[in-house]
Amino acid sequence: MEPFVRISEIAVPFDEANVDTNQLCPTRFNKVPKGERFWSVMLHDRRFNPDESEKPEFIFNQEPYRHAGIIVAGRNFGVGSSRETAVFGLVYFGILCVIAPSLGDIFTNNAFKNGVLPIVLPAEAVTDLMRQLQAERGAKIAVDLPTQAVIAPNGTTYTFDIHPLRKRCLSLGLDEISLTKTFGSRIESFETNYKRECDWLDAGV
Repeated sequence: MEPFVRISEIAVPFDEANVDTNQLCPTRFNKVPKGERFWSVMLHDRRFNPDESEKPEFIFNQEPYRHAGIIVAGRNFGVGSSRETAVFGLVYFGILCVIAPSLGDIFTNNAFKNGVLPIVLPAEAVTDLMRQLQAERGAKIAVDLPTQAVIAPNGTTYTFDIHPLRKRCLSLGLDEISLTKTFGSRIESFETNYKRECDWLDAGV
């Protein structure tokens, strides 16, 4: 997982509410192994026709949004079933951050685990960002994790909340497994002492 510190990326004004995980990753793709194929899985049925040709009218199939790194979405983005594959699609498309007035709880947890920063801002702030992005196609938004700030195209700054542990993990590029490994020496020390103090366990008592 790549460390997340500060980004400045093209942002998609995806002005829709209740985009659920089944739209982000249709159920039939849930068993696809994590990898590059997920580039086409993200919002698959909205991006592609039955013959796999692109739907040119869909915003993610248009320039410059093919190269977007941030999604500014409507409320309840990522609600629905608890499929981590919904985040895999974002990752392999190149999305690093999702900003919305509200986000699905499980989606939020899965996003953090995969290096995607989910940001909840007040509805008025999201509306302002959406307006600026719609007025200037291809505009960029900057996100600064150390200062917990979203910088709009016109320079307006919005601050966001994030749990300190999640902030640390993102900034260092740590998922749950790699975070646990940072405590390796302490775990080994505990296990050594535990076995010495409870040697009766090995005796089968």
